[in-house]
Amino acid sequence: MRHAVCLRDLLQPLGVYDLSAPFNGGELDVQGEVLDGIMAWLEEIQRESSLTTAEDWGLEYIAKLFARRPVATQPRKLAAALAALLRIGGDSFTLAAINDTIAGCGIPAVVKELGKGSVSVSFPGVAGEPENFEELKKIIEDILPTHLGIDYFFWYLTWAELEANFQNWRAIESPGLTWKQLETCVEYL
Repeated sequence: MRHAVCLRDLLQPLGVYDLSAPFNGGELDVQGEVLDGIMAWLEEIQRESSLTTAEDWGLEYIAKLFARRPVATQPRKLAAALAALLRIGGDSFTLAAINDTIAGCGIPAVVKELGKGSVSVSFPGVAGEPENFEELKKIIEDILPTHLGIDYFFWYLTWAELEANFQNWRAIESPGLTWKQLETCVEYL
């Protein structure tokens, strides 16, 4: 009822209206409620129309502008991925520009040159193959120049790391991990 109070404050100095009367006060309450609703709607539109503040449907509308939607599910991560895609320009073929743009896939990714027209793509902080990898792969291949060969590298627990971080087989088996969970069990390291 912010606007009903404002309307009363505007009309009170005039002294013409009995603002406590049901017909005057009630009308101001109704008009104030409508103005409050319009203000809330306008605030939502203002928030969702900017990539830096959007939290819901604004991000989805921006994502629809691209051939593929980044795989990020959290609003701020999706906004960062969309911002990276929006930064793609005609001069985005340097390694630094590609690494800036590759964040558009929706998760942290790093591109390194391997030489002879090929690059490697890895996902730091993500153990094993990332979720939705097939969709990620399509997005990455849309971003990277088409003449490059792409090798994907995934982070798995090596035998040396396993031996260094687990004293014996009982220590390995005690958490009750499946093989897939064990090979991506990098949080112990």
